[in-house]
Amino acid sequence: MDLQAFVKEKIKWLGHASFRIEGDKAVVYIDPWKLKSAVPADVILITHSHYDHLSEKDVAKIRKPSTVIIGPSDCKAGFGDAFREISVGKTLTVGDVTVEAVPAYNTDKDFHPKKNKWVGYIVTVDGVRIYHAGDTDVIPEMSTFKPDVALVPVGGVYTMTATQAADAVSQLNPKVAVPMHCGDIAGSFEDRHTLSRRAKVPVVVLDPTE
Repeated sequence: MDLQAFVKEKIKWLGHASFRIEGDKAVVYIDPWKLKSAVPADVILITHSHYDHLSEKDVAKIRKPSTVIIGPSDCKAGFGDAFREISVGKTLTVGDVTVEAVPAYNTDKDFHPKKNKWVGYIVTVDGVRIYHAGDTDVIPEMSTFKPDVALVPVGGVYTMTATQAADAVSQLNPKVAVPMHCGDIAGSFEDRHTLSRRAKVPVVVLDPTE
């Protein structure tokens, strides 16, 4: 499989840390925020409870009666029975989509402490392991994740910088990396290209589709 083509065709960066993955049998959103269009979701993944990741208003735009919403315990919000709690090390399966929660935390700042037990995800769609890092710094656990595609923050301030993201990519050793979490709140769009220059694997620089 040409994973760079897969990324360009099926993974839509919606800005900030928000993505839509358009699988053959399921549409998966991760941290939907500031959505302008409303492609219905089969699965919605929330990494943590900060307002730019957990947005009930945006979830409402894409939610249908059968949508499954997955997140840590403090992300249940008003989602009712649609919500399925997940924690680090746990795996859930929804139809043809497999969702594994992995650690996400800061190591040199206090915005996302490890004790909060917030998460990143490895979501398998169409047989491809896609890692969404959530809001995190470079952490030692990354060397065990083994993703095909890694969506990594590059904006700094609340997460790793683009330079640090290149180190994260070295640990993750994906086949393709994609920069995110820049151009809104923290970081600039130029940070995407910093990762592209520094990473030792192919980087697909996506433009926001919304």
